[in-house]
Amino acid sequence: MDVTRRVVLQSAVAAGAATKTFAANDKVQAGFIGCGARAHELMAALGVQPGVAITKVCDAYAGRRERAQERLKGMGHMVSMTGDWQEVIGDKTLDAVVIASPDHWHKTHVVAALNAGKDVYCEKPLTYTVEDGLEILAAIKKTGKIVQVGSQGVSTETQQKAREMIQAGRLGKVTMIRAAYNRNTASGAWIYPIPPDAGPKTVDWAAFEGPAKKKHPFSLERFFRWRCYSEYSGGIATDLFVHLCTTIHFLMGAEAPRRVTAMGELYRWKESRDVPDTLNAILEYPQGFTVNLSSTFNNQSSSESNFVFLGTEGTLSLGWGEMTIAPERATEDNAWIVASWPSKLEAAYWADPKVKASERPGLAKPALAKGTESYRSTGMDATWTHFAGWLESIRTRKPHWENGERGHRAAACAHMVNRSVREGRVVEWDAAGEKMKG
Repeated sequence: MDVTRRVVLQSAVAAGAATKTFAANDKVQAGFIGCGARAHELMAALGVQPGVAITKVCDAYAGRRERAQERLKGMGHMVSMTGDWQEVIGDKTLDAVVIASPDHWHKTHVVAALNAGKDVYCEKPLTYTVEDGLEILAAIKKTGKIVQVGSQGVSTETQQKAREMIQAGRLGKVTMIRAAYNRNTASGAWIYPIPPDAGPKTVDWAAFEGPAKKKHPFSLERFFRWRCYSEYSGGIATDLFVHLCTTIHFLMGAEAPRRVTAMGELYRWKESRDVPDTLNAILEYPQGFTVNLSSTFNNQSSSESNFVFLGTEGTLSLGWGEMTIAPERATEDNAWIVASWPSKLEAAYWADPKVKASERPGLAKPALAKGTESYRSTGMDATWTHFAGWLESIRTRKPHWENGERGHRAAACAHMVNRSVREGRVVEWDAAGEKMKG
């Protein structure tokens, strides 16, 4: 994500209305826990926001800390570096913390930040386990602090437009949703290049492993490619399905599925991971619709958008930054059925006024909705817009839609998928208890 003068100027104009009521020197002081590749994109998006100062960064690899300081200094931020995340939490000058650490650290970092009186932006998934989510929800309730989760798609114009259309009934009754996220490269499968200076002198292995459920000897592959290993990540489900479920919940006004079943397998990348490279899941929602989720790291071509919402009166196809809505052109045609009846009964069928009004052989039924429409996002990058929403929440104390509760439930979808794969059974959700049954 290149930070240019044009982006800075656009940012200032777009955020002007949100910052007018605050003093010029009233800046949100923010720190980062985790400075990996995604965190650097987050810095670029947050660092150009008016009314924010990024003053402290933390990472277990020295090279990332150095690059973060260099990047932020170029954006006008005076930043100190540390390899100890507790120094970020304990810094009383910080108002807020961005958490971009590996998944298995999220609960520890989020709860500690909340208890230290700091507002939080946490990259998805919010949790490594469903139980982590319950601890986070309890900390939110106790502290009253802001938590926003980083599935930024809900802050795009196209997803907001799609939500309006679905809620307005443009698709009729939506009963099925298909969502996919496919890749076919080593980097897409999280086999990232490892910095040549990485080693025991520059990488703090103990700081990385932390609360991992199983300890391993020093491993650069595990450190830099942690999404490939179940001790630190939920694989495809927590990295990609969480994005898909967040969008589906946002557009459909849903909170969590009633039950989930899934299958997954490791077909290709067998020497570099222990999580599936191909995953399929079916989620059933109490509102009366079913979701098909799929992802593979072995083929990236697809004939459809990332999301397809199938309704009785229309179809909405949603990609990253673009959307198309098309009316259903369903036609009743029972000619081939009544042609098997006695001639007199067939003639009487077509003479029936009700049949004439709704069904004429060879003639298409009029569309049930308007013609096909297409939309494309304009303006700022979704990550920038998502951060603008977080800063507004910090100032107004009004949570963003993607708050801790919704982040917990979107991540829970992934945990249900992974449990179904492991145990080979349907997994059910306990809505009252905010946890999986059993």
